Amino acid sequence: MPTNLKEIGFEKYFTDYLVEQNGFIFKDFNHVHQGHYSIKECVDTVALFQFLESSQPVEMGKLKRNYGDDYQVKFLARLQKEIKEKGVLKLLRTGIKDLDTNFKLMYFEPVSKLNPDLQNNWEQNIFVVSRQVHYSSSNNNSLDMVIFVNGLPIITLELKNLLTGQSYRNAIFQYKNDRSSREELFKPDRCLVHFAMDTEEVYMTTVLSDEKTWFLPFNKGNNGGAGNPIGKDGVRVKYMWEEILTKSSLSTLIQNYVQKIETTDKKGKVKIQRIFPRYHQLQVVKKLLEHSKINGAGQKYLIQHSAGSGKSNSISWTAHQLAGLFGSDGISNVFDSVLIVTDRRVLDKQLRDTVKGFEQVQGLVETITDGSFQLKTALEEGKKIIITTIQKFPVIVDQIGELAGKKFAVIIDEAHSSTSGEMVSSLNKTIKTDLGLDEDIKKDDEFDGEDLVLESLQSRKMLPNASYFAFTATPKAKTLELFGSLQNDGSFAPFHSYTMKQAIEEGFILDVLSNYTTYKSYFGLVLKEQDDTQYDTTKASKQLRRYVERHPHTLEQKAKIMISHFYHSVYLKGLVGGKAKAMLVTSSRQNAAQYHFIFKKLIRELGYSLDVITAFSGDVQLDGNSWNESSLNNFNSSKIPDEFEDGNYQVLICANKYQTGFDQPLLQTMYVDKKLGGVSAVQTLSRLNRSHKDKDSTFVLDFVNTEEDIKTAFDPYYQTTLLSEGSDPNKLNDLKDVLDGFNAYTTFQVKEYTKGVLTGVEFKYLHSILDTVVENIKKLPLEQIDDFKKKSKTYTKFYSFISQIISFELPELEELYQFLKQLSKKIIELGTAPDLLTQDVLESVDFDSYRNQKITSNTRINLEQSDPLSPPPSTSSGFKEQAKDLLENIVSNFNQQFGTDFKDEDRVRQILDSLSDDIIKEGSVQKSYQNSDTNNRKLVFQKALDEAITETVDTHLHLYNNYQDNQNFKDYLVTTLDRLVKNKLKDLV
Repeated sequence: MPTNLKEIGFEKYFTDYLVEQNGFIFKDFNHVHQGHYSIKECVDTVALFQFLESSQPVEMGKLKRNYGDDYQVKFLARLQKEIKEKGVLKLLRTGIKDLDTNFKLMYFEPVSKLNPDLQNNWEQNIFVVSRQVHYSSSNNNSLDMVIFVNGLPIITLELKNLLTGQSYRNAIFQYKNDRSSREELFKPDRCLVHFAMDTEEVYMTTVLSDEKTWFLPFNKGNNGGAGNPIGKDGVRVKYMWEEILTKSSLSTLIQNYVQKIETTDKKGKVKIQRIFPRYHQLQVVKKLLEHSKINGAGQKYLIQHSAGSGKSNSISWTAHQLAGLFGSDGISNVFDSVLIVTDRRVLDKQLRDTVKGFEQVQGLVETITDGSFQLKTALEEGKKIIITTIQKFPVIVDQIGELAGKKFAVIIDEAHSSTSGEMVSSLNKTIKTDLGLDEDIKKDDEFDGEDLVLESLQSRKMLPNASYFAFTATPKAKTLELFGSLQNDGSFAPFHSYTMKQAIEEGFILDVLSNYTTYKSYFGLVLKEQDDTQYDTTKASKQLRRYVERHPHTLEQKAKIMISHFYHSVYLKGLVGGKAKAMLVTSSRQNAAQYHFIFKKLIRELGYSLDVITAFSGDVQLDGNSWNESSLNNFNSSKIPDEFEDGNYQVLICANKYQTGFDQPLLQTMYVDKKLGGVSAVQTLSRLNRSHKDKDSTFVLDFVNTEEDIKTAFDPYYQTTLLSEGSDPNKLNDLKDVLDGFNAYTTFQVKEYTKGVLTGVEFKYLHSILDTVVENIKKLPLEQIDDFKKKSKTYTKFYSFISQIISFELPELEELYQFLKQLSKKIIELGTAPDLLTQDVLESVDFDSYRNQKITSNTRINLEQSDPLSPPPSTSSGFKEQAKDLLENIVSNFNQQFGTDFKDEDRVRQILDSLSDDIIKEGSVQKSYQNSDTNNRKLVFQKALDEAITETVDTHLHLYNNYQDNQNFKDYLVTTLDRLVKNKLKDLV
């Protein structure tokens, strides 16, 4: 018989595998003798009551006594009511009560061998697959496949065979256009998921909403991108019947993954989200569980999943299942407690709500809000999952004490930002099996300070009783080395990855680099008076650049560009269903506050129906007043995410806040007025990549970074990030040699200080050692003091990291680390005074001119796989003389660098633009141009112009004199400004 190449051939192959290999029962409901499927009630009644009779005969006896011959009709009526109120997922997990009966509708596969009865119950389940299932009483349409558990449909599938010329897109079209959401089977919470697939790709949705239905990819990925790899022994989507639609997999999905989450906004509106895991999420959790089950505690895992790919759900599923994971013996737990550590306050609540959604027993999850005592109590009471923020963690771990014999899973969200050497060190000291010293060693008379140093060093290493699960989208070199998997060639790679490339190609996240526009700023400065003082060239140039970037005129010019773009190209075009938002990323809190007032002023003057929210930490001084988030926005800081989403605010101005971990799908546009690079660039711009049903594009307008800057930052994280090799621990020796070369301290002083700390000498003795060294440092030239401070900081940071992974133990390196940590606190004020430099330089210059010029417009930045990351670079050895020059030359070179294309007409254009704005501010001018006759309009305009010119006498004396004394110049200026004002007023209409 020839091969059936039609769609029905694909259906038969699929169902035959489920029956022959996965133990399913096949039913054709078009033949009555194979069972009865009720279209109205969406139940295979034969399978349902067969399961109840065989698995729960006692309860069935009660049911029959209660209802007599009508027991099936009565029970089905009760079942329909419960499904409509609670949904199939809830009933499969918790069962159903009917009078005095309590039925399980599904038994889950047991996770341990402790109770044989659970295995027997599990084997009572009836898994059915059916083809061409009719679902409507109003037409003859049918579904290609439906999966049932104990008579209840849980999964529908539409299949297409590419050999017939149709693909998954045709299946999606069928679901959207031919499968009415009014049909009982397609109502929310009836089925868990609907798959649209062909022989190469799979897509899914949890809710059918006709043409609004949103399908997500459910593919393995192919060579770091979208799709599925070519199968040597089958079609590309064989994982669907080999991995996903097995009895064991379906049990795990229903018990531990599928979710219905209800949240209520501040207006009381309930939002329901139905979640079915994507393939990469299932795979990472499965791999982590399998590896942990075999290898136990003491492992390291780095999970690189693209921003916007659902890491919070992956973390929640991992935590929930690690908490109940049994070892290979099937008897003992692998971990006693699971700790989730996050540095994102928004994610803290998200994780808490998601994890708690899986609780089968109340009180298994504890969120630490009250400090160390609460954490200690939670551990002692056996809380299985503990959620804490990184901000709280360093404070509370010092007070916990000894936790002997415990095993921990530590899940770290965004490992690169949450995890410093000090944090992991504190964490390890808290959960170490034996925090103190062995009693035999303590009693040994020969035990001295050096032994204490070794013990301290060992406590900072990764511990055998804790496994670390680090989730990040953008692993740095240190993160890869600390948590990554060592490869045979000496490189480090993530344990599991879901790449940015795959997420973009699948359409799961948007490509934030698809529409990238860059501007370059040109400006000039003038020297007020000659200055013979020499300044550090690099530092002075940075101060001059900062002066220009913070100047109100600079910010206002950029603000005009941003507001105009957002209003005309985003707001008026109704992007993202008319709800599009923008984020302005600024370089400082002061700039954010200044932008806040500038935006408010311009929006008010232009009459636009827009508003802004501003976010930054702490307080900022502006024009003699102190401002913070609450005083600027007139509401509490905690309300910023909700207020921004509400629709009353369109632009979020931020400085180092909401650039990571902020999940807002309505964000469509980003304005960048800050230097970005590396991980920071990827994290910041990735705020735009969240998908939304009405969002099909993003836009970035960048005033600071070039196209090449952004490409360089993104390339390492486009596909799986690798580290070429591990760090060279000898850098510590090199750094120590450099620091020793300053002759600020002696080896004896370092040893005496460290020994004194660990043996508990009086603090005054420690101060005397440090003070002696401080006096030596004071005798060094200022530049060398700065260099000593810088290299001390480098040493302590690098040692804190490398000490967790090195295989050797050198007490002198640990001693110097402990010594420099405390010494640095005593020399903070030593060295040069950057504030004085800033004051001297900036008091000597004036702002002369400024303009922005578009360099690229709506450019697509194409990414590619970059070379593996290199280990952190070694610091330079010795002191480097800083170049100095006269301020006059520095200013000249500065202007050449940043004002090369700044011509006289640019300065004239700036003056005309400023004058026309001043004229328009006069309310009578706007009215005269709209309603008055020509003569009256000229009179009103002339008066406004005279007043504006008078205001420029201090800043543009040459202009003022020409206006007063040169009639030809005056006439020309009047004509030019009249035309300019007319054009601007037209734009305002």
